[in-house]
Amino acid sequence: MIETCTSYIAGQWVAVAQQERLPVISPIDETQVAEIAEAGEAEVGRAVAAARAAFAKGEWCNAPVGHRQQVLRRIAQLIRDNADDLAERECRNAGLPMKQIRERHVMRAAANFEFFADFIGQVPNESYEQEAPFLTIVRREPVGIAALVAPWNAPLALATMEMAGALAFGNCCILKPSELTPLEFVPLLELMSEAGIPDGVVSLVNGRGPVTGAALVGHPDIDVIAFIGGTETGRHIARAAGGNLKKYVAELGGKSANIITKQANLERALDAALVSIFSNNGQQCLAGSRILVDEEIAEDFIAKFVTRAENLKVGDPRDPETEIGPVISKAQYDRVLSFAEGADILTGGKRAEGFDKGYYVAPTVARASDNSIPLCQEEIFGPFATFLTFSGIDEALEIANQSEFGLVAYLWCDDMPTVMRAQDALKAGTIWVNTPLARDLRAPFGGYKNSGVGRTGGLSSRNLFTEEKVVTIPLRDFPIAKLGMG
Repeated sequence: MIETCTSYIAGQWVAVAQQERLPVISPIDETQVAEIAEAGEAEVGRAVAAARAAFAKGEWCNAPVGHRQQVLRRIAQLIRDNADDLAERECRNAGLPMKQIRERHVMRAAANFEFFADFIGQVPNESYEQEAPFLTIVRREPVGIAALVAPWNAPLALATMEMAGALAFGNCCILKPSELTPLEFVPLLELMSEAGIPDGVVSLVNGRGPVTGAALVGHPDIDVIAFIGGTETGRHIARAAGGNLKKYVAELGGKSANIITKQANLERALDAALVSIFSNNGQQCLAGSRILVDEEIAEDFIAKFVTRAENLKVGDPRDPETEIGPVISKAQYDRVLSFAEGADILTGGKRAEGFDKGYYVAPTVARASDNSIPLCQEEIFGPFATFLTFSGIDEALEIANQSEFGLVAYLWCDDMPTVMRAQDALKAGTIWVNTPLARDLRAPFGGYKNSGVGRTGGLSSRNLFTEEKVVTIPLRDFPIAKLGMG
């Protein structure tokens, strides 16, 4: 039987009414693995009303920090206990390699809840006594109802980052996952309820962005919006948030430069360059998709990269030996391969061999002579690496910054003065020096330019999901002007 994914409202999976049914197609073999009952404006309104009622009741927002910590840690443990089921579901509808999901995505989901459980128990509030005779304290209160719109490329890991942050500070939240990847959230919502999340505090609505997403982010009773996804969709949501004067954070697209200097440890840089573009089937906003190599070392480095790319194991993502699975959909498959047309392809640029079904793209490497072409400017979002060469760090930095995006940048260099100069010049929200894909959840994460608005992580998430209330109290009596005394 085909599983039907419905909305989860007030602690219950809603009865399937006359909503439009949307098929969920597995990119592994193009079979239908589920369907979603799309939530329209009325159903989204029910979810918002349930969240507002739960917030007004105060069972979660007024709960002691210690209680919220206990529940968040319980969620983390239940995620680990059910890692196999969560990973299998995400693999089935996202096509990501099972090993990567099991070891990285599911464990990151658990870590998100644990991190915020720890964080809310240690983060201080401000107080000031400099303006005598007053004591001024800054209190933090939950914003209210958070709309969370999650992407399909790392559904569990990214959705739970926003969910954990919203819940930690006492908010209610409504999640809209991608219509391409609903399966993993069915057990997740049930695990959260089992852990002690009160009914109505977390809801889920399924559907497409222009239907369900638009109804959610445009609802006037939503207080804060967190979005992870494409830049153009981010612009639409920003308009809705701005029109209703709502707090908004967005992590958007990227076309990240990976700069390989001649002062680098080239063996480590090669390993990391492959990880940075080909992990997660190449579908990650953090991908080091523009690889900039010093012309003095370029030929040897590119040749080794191509050899390694050709040796990558493309296959069924349920096979533990698979390193690259299919891209998410037929539309994405066509988009990725369209960039190979007319390009200087060194390897790949076609359907992976041995597959009659499924959206398998051969790991692709291209060489570009000009950073201005679409191959170097547009986010491809697939297993597709593009090489450029440079002469000297100044040219490398200029090329790296010639982009509408600025999410992350990579630098491989063992010369510290060059490192310090580069990290200052690069226009990106995160600079990774001699490392691929490392994130400390205490640090703010987000992008420059068209790669995002705002930041999440640690204090940044607290700023997003709380309102500041300043309370000023006199420590002793003081003169007050006597008006109207004649």
